[in-house]
Amino acid sequence: MALRNAGAQAVEVRLAADLDGVDGLIVPGGESTTIITQMREYGVDKKLAALAARGFPVLGTCAGMIVLAARVAGAEQPCLGLIDLDVRRNAFGRQVDSFETDLTVSVLGKDPLHAIFIRAPIIERTGPEVQVLARLSDGTPVAAQQGSVLVCAFHPELTTDSRFHHYFTTLATRRKAEG
Repeated sequence: MALRNAGAQAVEVRLAADLDGVDGLIVPGGESTTIITQMREYGVDKKLAALAARGFPVLGTCAGMIVLAARVAGAEQPCLGLIDLDVRRNAFGRQVDSFETDLTVSVLGKDPLHAIFIRAPIIERTGPEVQVLARLSDGTPVAAQQGSVLVCAFHPELTTDSRFHHYFTTLATRRKAEG
């Protein structure tokens, strides 16, 4: 629904070949170790890394942010390393510690974005080429971008505000137009 509201069509990607012909990929929330294991089993990890190196837009939300990160702090967990940042899993605690808040997201304009955090990770370190797009009121980074790779610790698809997905689809549309 969020992609449709942003003017895009969703296509399911399970295999590396499924990446052919799509303009971008969203790695969703869920269980990050399961996602990375499945990506590796079906060759999606290598193909996605090669595509991302050529500017292919990728959005990682919540667990997807963990999958795309360079490193998971305090854990021996594999990541794709598509964005130069370190994350900490379940940084706010258990399911009962989930919360909602309004964020200022620099690339979305002045109106706040309502964000839903469910067993969310946080960004602990960003590399020099990473732009932090949103922070919690205490300064903790929760959304970032490096080139065509965009990540957030929250679930933008759970609200009716499609601006985050629209921003992502704009990256994909721009890349497609550039050839």
